Amino acid sequence: MDAFSEVLSAVKLEGALFFNAEFSSPWGLAAPHSASMANALLPGAEHLVIFHLLIEGSAFVQFQENPPIALSAGDIVIFPHGDPHNLGNGSPEQMLDGASMLKLIQCRELGPMRTGGGGELTLFVCGYMACDPQLCQPILGALPPVIKLNIRSGASGQWLEDSIRHLVAEVSNHQPGSEAMLAKLSEALFIETLRQYVSTMPAEETGWLAGARDAVVGKSLAVLHSRVDYPWTIAELAKEVGSSRTALVERFGRYLSEPPMAYLTRWRLQLAAKRLTSTPRSVAEIAGQVGYESEAAFSRAFKREFSCPPAKFRRDYRAGRATTIHGDVHELAEKTSK
Repeated sequence: MDAFSEVLSAVKLEGALFFNAEFSSPWGLAAPHSASMANALLPGAEHLVIFHLLIEGSAFVQFQENPPIALSAGDIVIFPHGDPHNLGNGSPEQMLDGASMLKLIQCRELGPMRTGGGGELTLFVCGYMACDPQLCQPILGALPPVIKLNIRSGASGQWLEDSIRHLVAEVSNHQPGSEAMLAKLSEALFIETLRQYVSTMPAEETGWLAGARDAVVGKSLAVLHSRVDYPWTIAELAKEVGSSRTALVERFGRYLSEPPMAYLTRWRLQLAAKRLTSTPRSVAEIAGQVGYESEAAFSRAFKREFSCPPAKFRRDYRAGRATTIHGDVHELAEKTSK
C-alpha cells in the first residue's frame, strides 16, 4: 500500500496517444493549452495532462518565456497543468499551429504526420492523460509546470517505449485492439514518469509528493486515503503507522504544512464534492461515505470549505453555476496549501 497508488485509485485515469510525428528540421509546433483540445481529444474531460515522447533525433521544448529545453531520444516531457508550449528543431520560418493538429485528432488518425525542411529527422509521439483535477490535486498540485525525464534510464521505461512504438505501427496498419492497448500503455507511461520524478526529488524537498515517499508521512497518507470513512484520531493513526503522536504531527507539518486531521477533513470534503456532482446519492449517504456521523456536521464542514451547503452546491453545479470543483488546478493547489 502506498499513498501514490491510493490517490490514483480514487481517480479514473483516461489516457491515449493522439499524435505520431516524423518531422525533419527545421520544424516547429505550437501546442495550445490542453483545455482548447479537450473536446477533440476526449469530450467532457475536466483536465488534460499533455506529454511528448521523443523516440529518435533531437528537439527542443519551450514553455512561456523560459529558455528552450533540449530533448534527446528517450526523453519524455510532461505538462501537468496543460500549459501552452512550443516544440521544434532548428529555426523554422513558420510554426505548425494547434488547428492543424486538431484536424488529425478529430479524424482519429495515428498514421505519422510528416513535415519539415528535409534535414535531421525527429520521431516523436504525443499523448494525454485525462483526470479529475480536484481528486488528482494532491499529485498535480505538487508538480511544476513542465517535467523532463529520460525513460530509457530504467527497464520499465524502455519496455514501455518499445511497446508504444510497436503499437503505434499496429494502429497505423489498423490492427484491431491496438488503440485500446495504447490507451493503457499511455496511463502506465504517465505513472512511470511520475515515479521517476519522485525518485529524483532532493531529500530536502517538501510538499505532497515528497511526503508520500517519507516512511511515516507516506504510510499515514496511504492509510487515510484507503480508509477515509474511519473515525481517525491522531493516537490511532500514530499507532497504525508505528510512530509517536508528536513525531507524526511534526513530520506531517514539515511536508504538508498542516496537521493530519486537517488534511483528512479537506480530502473528505473533496471526495464529497465530487460525489455530489457525479452521483444521485443523498447528502446523508455521501456524508456517511466520507466519515461523518451526522448530516448536520457534514453540512457545516462542507459550507466552511465551499462557502455553501452541499445541497446548494449540487443545485448550482447542475445549473452550471458552480465552478469550484472544475476550477484550475493551480487554484485548487493554492487553496489546499492555506
